[in-house]
Amino acid sequence: MSDNTIFTGVGVAIVTPFNKNGSVNYDKLGGLIEAQIAGGTDALIICGTTGESSTLTDEEHLECIRYAVKKTNGRIPVIAGTGSNDTAYAVEMSKDAEKAGADALLLVTPYYNKTSQKGLIAHFTAIADSVNIPIVLYNVPSRTGCKIEISTYKELAKHKNIKAAKEACGDISFIARLAAETDLDIYSGNDDQTVPVMSLGGKGVISVASNIIPSEMHEMADYALKGDFKKAAELQLKYLGLLNALFCDVNPIPVKEAMNLMGMEVGNCRLPLVGSEESKIELLRNELGRFGLLK
Repeated sequence: MSDNTIFTGVGVAIVTPFNKNGSVNYDKLGGLIEAQIAGGTDALIICGTTGESSTLTDEEHLECIRYAVKKTNGRIPVIAGTGSNDTAYAVEMSKDAEKAGADALLLVTPYYNKTSQKGLIAHFTAIADSVNIPIVLYNVPSRTGCKIEISTYKELAKHKNIKAAKEACGDISFIARLAAETDLDIYSGNDDQTVPVMSLGGKGVISVASNIIPSEMHEMADYALKGDFKKAAELQLKYLGLLNALFCDVNPIPVKEAMNLMGMEVGNCRLPLVGSEESKIELLRNELGRFGLLK
C-alpha cells in the first residue's frame, strides 16, 4: 500500500440505525461498527448515501462522525461523507469532520443544481483547499445527474488532497480509462462490479453489501488484491443474486430491510424513503435464506 492510499479492500458504507421514534440509535451504531471490524472490514464510511446523510441534521451528522471516530479508535480509517450541492456548506462540513477526527472525506458531486465540468473543478478544489486530509471523489451520475468526466478527473488529481475516486457510473470502459489516465486510487461504488474494477487495478470497494456480509465481501476483495481473480470471481458470482437484491429498491431501503430480516433492528429509513413493497421484501427474504442469513 502506498503512503497515499486510504485503504485497500472493503470499506463499508454503513447504515445509520434509528430508534422507533426516529432518533439516531448510537448504541446500535456502535454494535454495527464492532461487527464490521470483527468481520474484517478495512474502512468505515460514515454518513454517506447509505447512511441517509441527506436527512440527518447537521448536529446528527457530526455526532455520527465523532461517534465513529471514537468507536473505531484508530483500528480502521473513518471516511466521512461531507459532500453537498452547496460548496460553502460542504467546506464547513468537511472542516468540521476533519476536526472531529475523520481520516478522509467522501465528496459526492453536486446534485439537483449539478454544475458544469468547470464548476466541478472549482467546487472540489474549494473543498480540498479547506482541509488537510485525503479526499475520495464520488461519481454516481444515476443518483445526482452529474458526471465527472475523465478530463475533469485529470485536473482534480493534481490537487495534493484529492487521492481517490469512488466510481459508481457503472461503465467499466470509463473506469478503465480513469485507471489508465490518472494515478487516482479507484474504489468500486457498485458491489456487483467489485471484481471487474479491482481487475483494472482498483484498490477495493465501498460496499453496501458489507452491512450484511462483511467477511464474505472482505474475502472477495482479498482474493482480488492477491491477484487470485478466479476465486474472487467465484465469490462475486456466488453472491450476485443477493447483491442485486440489495438494489431492488432505492438504497438504503433494501439493505435496511435485509438487516431487519436478519434481526439487526436498525429501524426504518427516514422520509421520504419508505419500506419496500412485499414482493421486494420476499426477494430479499429468499436471497438471505439461500445463505442462512435470516433470523
